[in-house]
Amino acid sequence: MSEAQAIRIEVTRDVPTCQALRRVVFIDEQGVSEADDLDGLDGKAIHLLAWDGDCPVGTARLLLKGTVGKIGRVCVLPEARGLGLGAALIKAALDELRRQPGVDEAWLGSQSQATGFYEKLGFAVEGEEFLDAGIPHRDMRRAL
Repeated sequence: MSEAQAIRIEVTRDVPTCQALRRVVFIDEQGVSEADDLDGLDGKAIHLLAWDGDCPVGTARLLLKGTVGKIGRVCVLPEARGLGLGAALIKAALDELRRQPGVDEAWLGSQSQATGFYEKLGFAVEGEEFLDAGIPHRDMRRAL
């Protein structure tokens, strides 16, 4: 990844590219099953795609339910990590949720090892730890 190129994050309809990024991170790297990742909800979601120049390097998915926006499927390719892209994706997701009429809260299921990352972005842990796709998670919420 080139630090000289501008990173941009945008709403996209290019679901296959988002799914390809998720395959690399969740299925290939973390061992999540394809059935767990491809849950049938992509068609009704808002997708964010992060670009480094012409290369897609990260994604996030937003699902709306009443006044709550769920942020999920957040991933960054290994070669693009450590440059703040994960935080930029979450901030872009929060901005997009703020643009949705009536949405005033963000929710996500964080991998337990990543709760500190989300706490720095204003999220608070809620409830007990649970397994999702065999990986320990915690629910987290924050007001928009």
